[in-house]
Amino acid sequence: MEDILVLLVPLAPFIMVGFIVWTKHQRKMAELQVSATAEKAAQYASHSKELEERIRVLERIVTDGGYDTALQIEALRDARQVERTERESKIN
Repeated sequence: MEDILVLLVPLAPFIMVGFIVWTKHQRKMAELQVSATAEKAAQYASHSKELEERIRVLERIVTDGGYDTALQIEALRDARQVERTERESKIN
């Protein structure tokens, strides 16, 4: 038992420093995971808002019988293409 203790006493500072470095690394990894999770949640929220908007439009088209459905769908496709083009131009 004393032999092990004799070895551990000089190594104790190195073991403690290793533990401190490991703890800091774990904390940093947890922070990165939290930020990535928050970013994904924001993306999901944005995507679900877009889907809700599209569903509302489709419901309106289906329930309004006085309009030509095919023309409205084509108009929506054109609008989506314009939005997509604008987003791509903002990214570039």
